[in-house]
Amino acid sequence: MSARPWPAGLGRHVLPSVDSTNAYALRMAPSLTGPAWFLGLTQTAGKGRRARVWISPLGNFYATLLLQPTEPPEQVALRSFAAAIALRDAFVALTGLPQAFALKWPNDVLLNGGKVAGILLESTRAGQGMHLAVGIGVNLIAAPETHLVEPGALAPVSLLGETGLRVTPEAFLDTLATSFAHWEAVFQRDGFAPLRAEWLAHAARLGEVIRARTGDQTREGVFETIDGAGNLMLRMARETVAIPAAEVFF
Repeated sequence: MSARPWPAGLGRHVLPSVDSTNAYALRMAPSLTGPAWFLGLTQTAGKGRRARVWISPLGNFYATLLLQPTEPPEQVALRSFAAAIALRDAFVALTGLPQAFALKWPNDVLLNGGKVAGILLESTRAGQGMHLAVGIGVNLIAAPETHLVEPGALAPVSLLGETGLRVTPEAFLDTLATSFAHWEAVFQRDGFAPLRAEWLAHAARLGEVIRARTGDQTREGVFETIDGAGNLMLRMARETVAIPAAEVFF
C-alpha cells in the first residue's frame, strides 16, 4: 500500500525517549503554533486511565496529538471517539482485516476480542483557551502479560501476535495521522452525529449484556447505544441509565 501524504499544517515530532508523550506534548504546548503529533519510541513514565502504569517496550506505539480546541469541554471530550474511529481505520488500512477490529466503550480498540490499543485524553488551560493531549498507545509487537491486567479485564493482544504483521511506530503514525485528520475535519464541520454513527457501527457487544463499574458501584444491563453526549446507555430491569464514565466488563 502506498503511503498517504502527511496532513498539511500538522507537526510531526519523533522522540527517541520521553517520560510520557502526553506530558511532553502539554509541556511543549505554549511554544506551538498549530496541532502536532509527538511520537515516543520509548516511554519511561507512560500511563493509562486512572493513572495506571502503561508498559512501554521498544517497538510499540506511544503518541500524542496536541490540539487547541475551541469547543466547550464536554464537546472537546468527544474527540476520544474520533481517536477510536481513526485508530480502527488505521488498523484496517494496514491489515485489510475490517472484521477483526471493534471499538469498546469508552476508549479501547479490540483485535480479535482482545485489547490492542487505548486512548487517554488530558488537558490544560492556557489563558482563555485549552490545550488537549490525545494520547494513544498501541501494542504493535508486544502485549502486557495477562497477570498485569485487572481481573475481569480483556486480555491484551498485539498486532504482530494476532496478524503476523510487523509495523514500525513511524509507519503506524503516518497512517493514523491521516485517518485522524479526516475525522477531526468531520467533527469540526458536522459535529458529533457522524462520529456517533460510525462508532456504533463498529461497537463491541452492542445489544448484549455488559457490566459497567463506576467507583464502588457495578451495574449490569444491555448496552443499548451511546447518546449524543457519548454516554453509555445501559438498559436495566427498571430503567435505562446514561453513564458518562465507567469501566466496562464483558
